[in-house]
Amino acid sequence: MPSFDAVTLSTPRLTLRFLSEADVRELFEIFSHPEVMRYWSWPAWTEMAQAQQFLGDVQEDYRTRSAVQFGIERRADRCLAGTCALFNFHAPSRRAEIGYALGRASWGFGYMREALSALIGYAFQTLDLNRLEADIDPRNEASARTLERLRFRKEGHLRQRWIVNDEVSDTWLYGLLRQDWAAEASAA
Repeated sequence: MPSFDAVTLSTPRLTLRFLSEADVRELFEIFSHPEVMRYWSWPAWTEMAQAQQFLGDVQEDYRTRSAVQFGIERRADRCLAGTCALFNFHAPSRRAEIGYALGRASWGFGYMREALSALIGYAFQTLDLNRLEADIDPRNEASARTLERLRFRKEGHLRQRWIVNDEVSDTWLYGLLRQDWAAEASAA
């Protein structure tokens, strides 16, 4: 995998950038909100130390090139609206998973679709990946709509895959192939 040093992605309204110590408070605000974390594979954070640990893990991933987590910053006010990531790289297959979270105050403005469009372009064009995968809770209709608008296809249903706070949930698996993304991009 190429180095992730100093990668910044830009869209009309957003900057996708590496996370830093200055983001800890806003990360905590995002990941401690029960609505944001409703369909995640871990519960909402309850302590600022969890945000600090998360940042440490993210920075280690940057160093080892095992994952890249971007902060989604709104250009208008430089506020951290959320995060999006590429992780679980499988280099021989040129495949990775995507993950994302958007702070509650930023819902309903199309920010995630805009951010993920940039992330997908980076994955296929710069990193030369062939396939992206996403794993979502079937009850998360907004996430499913976002993926489908980005041309991901629902490819599987895994029953009772996650147990978070004693709640059992299924998973829908989505995939996007580079050739499908490229065909859509050339048609636009």
